[in-house]
Amino acid sequence: MLDHIRIPVGDFARSREFYRQALACLGYELVMEFDHSAGFGWADKPEFWIRDDGPSNAQLHIAFRAEEREVVRDFYRAALAAGGTDNGVPDIYEEYHPDYYAAYVLDPDGNNLEVVCHLPGDLQE
Repeated sequence: MLDHIRIPVGDFARSREFYRQALACLGYELVMEFDHSAGFGWADKPEFWIRDDGPSNAQLHIAFRAEEREVVRDFYRAALAAGGTDNGVPDIYEEYHPDYYAAYVLDPDGNNLEVVCHLPGDLQE
């Protein structure tokens, strides 16, 4: 099991604000910050970190789990409003399984962020 993950970012201030807005619907908050690093999580436990290491040449794919489809839609809207780029609208992606409801957004460094709900539900929720 993972305890936390850290990714490099090219513009720390821009990325910190992007993730602060985009991850809020998942309950993540900025809970720790030092040495050009920012940790997002809840309570006092950061699980997702960014660090000003300069942009990476490799595109990362990071998927966050949501317990409701509405959270997937909330993430998508918030991430685009925060400056992300569409990489897959909220929808069923049956190639993974019949109830795989996800959305994909590229962060300011081009990393592919996904929020997925594995539970069945009505698309009109």
